[in-house]
Amino acid sequence: MYEINPQAIEQESFRQIRALTDLTDLTLAQQQVVMRIVHSVGMPEIASAVRFSANACESGIAALKQGAPILCDVEMVKQGITKRMIDQPPLCYLNDERAVALAKASGETRSMAAVALWREQLAGSVVVIGNAPTALFRLLELIEQGAEKPALIIGMPVGFVGAAESKQHLWDTHQGLGIECITLLGRQGGSAVTAASCNALLRCIRGEYY
Repeated sequence: MYEINPQAIEQESFRQIRALTDLTDLTLAQQQVVMRIVHSVGMPEIASAVRFSANACESGIAALKQGAPILCDVEMVKQGITKRMIDQPPLCYLNDERAVALAKASGETRSMAAVALWREQLAGSVVVIGNAPTALFRLLELIEQGAEKPALIIGMPVGFVGAAESKQHLWDTHQGLGIECITLLGRQGGSAVTAASCNALLRCIRGEYY
């Protein structure tokens, strides 16, 4: 026989994750984020690659409580955000006609072009980047050039070209830029872990802890 009760499955999953994952010195909110990341990939060892800026969780939770825009680099990240926990749908401009036109005109990725369309919603937002390193690089460039700052950047793009470098650049520059961030160093990442990190903060608001 196998377990069919969804609540029992989830509870046992997180019991095992707590037993297998080093959560030493993490705040309660940070623990929730790390456990959700581990849950999404089935790898307790990935916890050692997660990084939090000093007030990342607090800033993200405060922004989400206030209904701040959630800006996503790809549709998969957008679809991964738990809709029952938010009042307004996350925003993704990857397939916006303006982004397509900008990308064709400049020869850059659509993900980079789409970031340019975030400007009006960027101040105090929660940015969730799980696929495109170029989107994270471009966002940091815009902030360096004086664009409004989001309340939190969850930057976890996955891949072999630019992914590790973009996240390292986020981590190396966040203090100087005055931004809060959560990232996952190295090549690993993706839509699932990024959306899971945002969902963990949303669950904290609702008092749903493991």
